[in-house]
Amino acid sequence: MYDPLRAKTKVALSVAASFILGLGIASQFGFTERPYSLPPVQTEAVVSQAEVQPALDLSQAFVNVAEAVTPAVVRIVTTRQLTRTSDRMRGLEWFFRGDPRDNVPDFREGSGSGFIIAEDGYVLTNNHVVEDAQRITVTLLDGREFGANVVGTDPTTDIAVIKIDGTGLPVASLGSSAEVRVGEWVLAVGNPGFGGRRGTELNYTVTAGIVSAVGRSLQLIRESLQSDPDFAGNPALAIEDFIQTDAVINSGNSGGPMVNLRGQVIGINAAIVSQTGVYQGYGFAIPIDLAHRVMEDLIQYGRVRRAFLGVSMQGVTSEDAEAFGLPDVSGALVQHVNENTPAERAGLRMSDVIVSVDGEKVVSGNDLQHKIALKSPGDRVRIGIYRDGAPREVTVRLEELPNSGVMAAAPARQPRAADKIGVIELRDLTPEQAEQAQLESAEGVIVLALQPNGPAARRGIEEGCVITEADRRAVQDVDDLREALADVETGAVVSLVAACPSPDRNRHFAPAVYNIRVPR
Repeated sequence: MYDPLRAKTKVALSVAASFILGLGIASQFGFTERPYSLPPVQTEAVVSQAEVQPALDLSQAFVNVAEAVTPAVVRIVTTRQLTRTSDRMRGLEWFFRGDPRDNVPDFREGSGSGFIIAEDGYVLTNNHVVEDAQRITVTLLDGREFGANVVGTDPTTDIAVIKIDGTGLPVASLGSSAEVRVGEWVLAVGNPGFGGRRGTELNYTVTAGIVSAVGRSLQLIRESLQSDPDFAGNPALAIEDFIQTDAVINSGNSGGPMVNLRGQVIGINAAIVSQTGVYQGYGFAIPIDLAHRVMEDLIQYGRVRRAFLGVSMQGVTSEDAEAFGLPDVSGALVQHVNENTPAERAGLRMSDVIVSVDGEKVVSGNDLQHKIALKSPGDRVRIGIYRDGAPREVTVRLEELPNSGVMAAAPARQPRAADKIGVIELRDLTPEQAEQAQLESAEGVIVLALQPNGPAARRGIEEGCVITEADRRAVQDVDDLREALADVETGAVVSLVAACPSPDRNRHFAPAVYNIRVPR
């Protein structure tokens, strides 16, 4: 009788025996040996050091500059308040059902960079980084965090100075942008703090490039002033004299330093020109000479004391140069002299071509504006002009620009007790809410709003958490929590006990301990 299983077994044994026999024959003839061998690991350079020494020296220079500069570069995180009319607690609507939430403030986070300019905590950055901020947090390379206040801002140059409470801090060395030359190597340093998941953010970045051009005007600050009610009547106050570079500058690097190969700051990273919102080869920095002048006024007076000349002008064209007998196509052509201004009192006229300020050549209208902005009210300056085809010189005593006091920001508000840990809005827990959350009692406070990525948020506190204890003291209401946090020193660690919603957003609240360090 035919057995199919037995027949299959015989076939399988025959195939196996044939394979083993074939393998033995192949090994006898060397057919199973590996036809190649891996090359040995190279332990010696394939190119002599002398052949690449210039490149190695440049590479080491980049390393040295980065190590010297980055300790003074900081990350700046801001919280701005918006208004929303819908319920803030999108995932916990059930918890606040029946509770009117109209016009509840909504807080949005922004980030940028800056650099420390004084050991006692003055930080230089862009105005657009800190503008309208409700809260500012500064993080150093070593991880220390500080709350910051605005010292002053100047929207016309996009410069701001903020202050943290510290001593013996690392300081960036300031160079001179007047000495910057097209083609020289520069590094753009920033601390964007974005990208990736929590704990894997792109913190410090250093990119290299060359100076592509100087004296660039992008009309970006002018456009910003047009939407500012304080400046809408005169956006021409904008000063744009950017240094252009091909070093990569992206969002979050704004306010960081651009440095030369001596490690000196020669500009403040400020803008990119892009159709996509990310770097496309054009980066721009505010010259440090201008920023330094603005910084000194903001620290000393809290505002910018802008010197002004009192003329309307435009850049010189080749036709202008031919018509006025100029030696080259450069300078600022005066189109109008304003009444009762330093320019009128000095005798400047329409059709004068301003070619120098204190002996320094004026290349364009933007360049003239920049050079005057470096001066102080009361300074006497020598203005070189061409009039009727002949050079001459006049002396002008500069005055303070009227209403320049608007170029200052009100100091940031002093934080409330709960703000120390980044808890912005709280509310007493009601018995109904305690029952819905399956809590044992109605003692505690609900967290309604947090500083994004603030101290509490980073430790796991989130909107909807119920705080029941702070520094081993029971918290029954908002006043209890504020009292518990009122005397906590900066740099200290606060222990909270909070019941937070479970990840699946059901009604189960699990209490846990959260240790939070208060920023300095």
